[in-house]
Amino acid sequence: MNMLRTILLMGTLTALIVLLGGLLGGKAGLMIAFIVAVITNFFSYWYSAPMALSISGAQPVEREEAPELYEIVARLARRAEIPIPRIYIIPSSSPNAFATGRDPQHSAIAVTAGILQMLNEHELEGVLAHELGHVRNRDILITTMAAVLASVITMVAHWGMYLGSFDSEEDGRGGNPLFALLLVILAPIAAFFIQLAVSRSREFEADATGARICGNPNELASALEKIDQGAQLYPDRRSNPALSPLYIVKPDQGSWIANLFSTHPPIPERIKRLREMAMIGG
Repeated sequence: MNMLRTILLMGTLTALIVLLGGLLGGKAGLMIAFIVAVITNFFSYWYSAPMALSISGAQPVEREEAPELYEIVARLARRAEIPIPRIYIIPSSSPNAFATGRDPQHSAIAVTAGILQMLNEHELEGVLAHELGHVRNRDILITTMAAVLASVITMVAHWGMYLGSFDSEEDGRGGNPLFALLLVILAPIAAFFIQLAVSRSREFEADATGARICGNPNELASALEKIDQGAQLYPDRRSNPALSPLYIVKPDQGSWIANLFSTHPPIPERIKRLREMAMIGG
């Protein structure tokens, strides 16, 4: 199913680029647009994970720098019967985490500095097990590709707004409404890519898989409660909203554009299912 979604995402992206090329440049535009689409799909498949890590500001850490974190990830990866992912830390006080990569052999887990401070060891195990659940379920590729493609679209619009505002300041105006309108138009298109590729059920599935990996659903349930509260107290408004589907909870709980990209089921429902799973013995 994930491979089918990947093919559908690539096909839709190709069709959109070719359509725009044809409208703007006729037959020559079609050919150029097709080449651009092929290159875009190639880079999104092979390099979307490094791009997601870069956009999020994640920094790689060595075992010597975070031995306890490495030990937890290694132990859980052995239980999940998957290779140990590379580990990154995001310098943000907002508690969050995500997994990325094109397959379990080329995967990575990124956690924020805030989540390391907020959770105890058992709760952190639950979160890391959830992210390894995404790796084991092989839904990291399509989610990362969709998020990166959407983030590029929105970043172009944002850059246009900033550049437009600089130009406008010179002639005494406060901003460029054309680029603001461009963001309003492009953001739903980017969100469409997210909704096309990412199933809301994947979080429930990763919760259940993670609970089985760590051995205690209540650990993850307790972690989700703390992360949800922490994300509301310390929203990460510097994060790219299009990357929201990658994270265990939405980084920015309030803005309209963050809500536009939301693919997460309600936290209370996720907690409820985990509590029920714990009651019946996982």
